[in-house]
Amino acid sequence: MKTLSTLVSSISAITLGMLSGSAMAAPSGTVAFLMPDQASTRYEQHDFPGFKATMSKLCPDCKVLYQNANADVATQQQQFNSVIAQGAKVIVLDPVDSTAAASLVHLAQSQGVKVIAYDRPVPSTPADYYVSFDNEGIGRLIAQSLVQHLKDTGVPTNKGGLLEVNGSPTDAAAGLIKKGIHSGIASSGYKTLAEYDTPEWAPPKAQQWVSGQITRFQSQIVGVVAANDGTAGGTVAAFKAAGVNPVPPVTGNDATIAGLQLIIAGDQYNTILKPSETVAAAAAKVAVGFLSGQAAKGETTLFNTPTQLFTPMVITAKNLKAEVVDKGFASGKTLCTDRYAEGCKKLGITN
Repeated sequence: MKTLSTLVSSISAITLGMLSGSAMAAPSGTVAFLMPDQASTRYEQHDFPGFKATMSKLCPDCKVLYQNANADVATQQQQFNSVIAQGAKVIVLDPVDSTAAASLVHLAQSQGVKVIAYDRPVPSTPADYYVSFDNEGIGRLIAQSLVQHLKDTGVPTNKGGLLEVNGSPTDAAAGLIKKGIHSGIASSGYKTLAEYDTPEWAPPKAQQWVSGQITRFQSQIVGVVAANDGTAGGTVAAFKAAGVNPVPPVTGNDATIAGLQLIIAGDQYNTILKPSETVAAAAAKVAVGFLSGQAAKGETTLFNTPTQLFTPMVITAKNLKAEVVDKGFASGKTLCTDRYAEGCKKLGITN
């Protein structure tokens, strides 16, 4: 299995270039890591462990505070105020509400606290840094991958169309993914039957909406562009509950264990592999740089904020073994449980 230290080492050459100065001292200080929700399992399983591991390596005397707002804006406001009161000098913020987060950025900066926007940007005011995967690129990639699959399998463009299950309307990253999806299907010839912005990225809400669209459009639905693995799972559940077999191809994003297993089972067409530890490690490096009094330089600028974007990879059944299992991002033992064992056998994945 690929360890966190291996992932951290693999991006060192890139992220060290973001920091001014030739050497980075290991200061002491308090850094907060504030995540938005628990519906996405990645934060506890990948993002925070990756962030903590890199902080421990670069700044063993630093104190790391972790909070998750569970999709509640008021809770995140309280957590933000709390970590400032506890002496945080750098806050890594993945906002519940990207618009409401502007006031948090202003509050922190007025007290000399640096804010690193993480995964989701804060469009209306400049943070001190923004680090993420290329969210617009993710939307475009999953949509283009689905479109190509439909064409390769001979699905006509003039019979039916696509559903689009977007992310949370309060999440600016979801807006970027949505923009990418639109561009990915714009010239495909396939029309969008309907689309939905899923509150809080909640899979049950995605499932409920898709269930209504199945009743409305029935066999006209030739595919679904879902913005992450959670909404994809809700989408697949809706088709299963309606007795649709096979399920039309469904996209995803995040390469969660559940999403990968749905691909193995043939119920989900693709996902996006974006090891969150990579972005978390980059955020930790920038945070330590801020504690050292160094300015962070981005590879680009988004929302008037120095920005570092990482490029993700599309995963389908064709490359899941080579890119996910063989490279140690998930093991056959984890993926090939119970009903997924037969699918793993077909893909050559062993425990």
